[in-house]
Amino acid sequence: MRRTMLFLPSNNPNMIGNGGLLGADSLIFDLEDAVSPDEKDAARELLKNALAAMSFGKCEIIVRINGLDTPYWQEDLRAVVPMKPDAIMPPKVSGAHDIAQLDQALTALEKEFGLEAGSTRILALLETAIGVENAYAIASASPRMTGLFLGAEDLTADLRCQRTKQSQEIQYARGRIVCAARAAGIEPYDTPFTDVQDLEGLEKDAAFAKGLGFSGKACISPAHISTVNRVFSPSAAEISYAKDVFAAIEEAKRQGKGAISLRGKMIDAPIVQRARLVLEAASEIEGVDYLA
Repeated sequence: MRRTMLFLPSNNPNMIGNGGLLGADSLIFDLEDAVSPDEKDAARELLKNALAAMSFGKCEIIVRINGLDTPYWQEDLRAVVPMKPDAIMPPKVSGAHDIAQLDQALTALEKEFGLEAGSTRILALLETAIGVENAYAIASASPRMTGLFLGAEDLTADLRCQRTKQSQEIQYARGRIVCAARAAGIEPYDTPFTDVQDLEGLEKDAAFAKGLGFSGKACISPAHISTVNRVFSPSAAEISYAKDVFAAIEEAKRQGKGAISLRGKMIDAPIVQRARLVLEAASEIEGVDYLA
């Protein structure tokens, strides 16, 4: 489960060292935007050593490599793939050809280092107009694909519009990425909310993203983690209703009824599916099997 994904600069040993203690489901170690060109080699070596020596608890490990149009990305992969990160995040993915190129490179490295073929997943960062338009082709380009991630700051620069807290300028991109990811059977993840101090705005933005169908949201500050975790976790009311749905189904089976209603509303397949997803998420978060 990726409710929260926290970006951490790979050239900051203190932030790397504390990453597993901050409460995020996933850590994105950034070798791209957070690292200047003259620090790329040092950051890559620091991250490699940290991944080899440190435990980050239950946190998923994702590495954002440099763009495939740069001279850095292949060295990024050679350094981190042997450390067995859960996923690689390529930035500014523009089409299926980018995923194919990355897939080929990962396959070669997994073979070279004796790793299980296909074990390194890909979480693609879409932050250009062409990337958004090619979202489904990207999402379905490789079995390694595990998600699509919206990068709104670079996208709005590419669109030549202002990035606002209201986020109306990215509504189309949000919807397209959610649809493309769901159609391909992978997960969509929302862009960070960049005002570190505005926790009320963060909560509204996260709730809106959840309502669109996003599975989680990235964070650029540890201060945002608890809010985003809460928004993307099932509420007590949602869990209670989902349990009631399955209780009603069992009662209908016991009575031999074909039609099932709950609180004056018929229980159909979409309601059952939503209830199942709520209980699966709650089970994963709380370590309790609500579907047993």
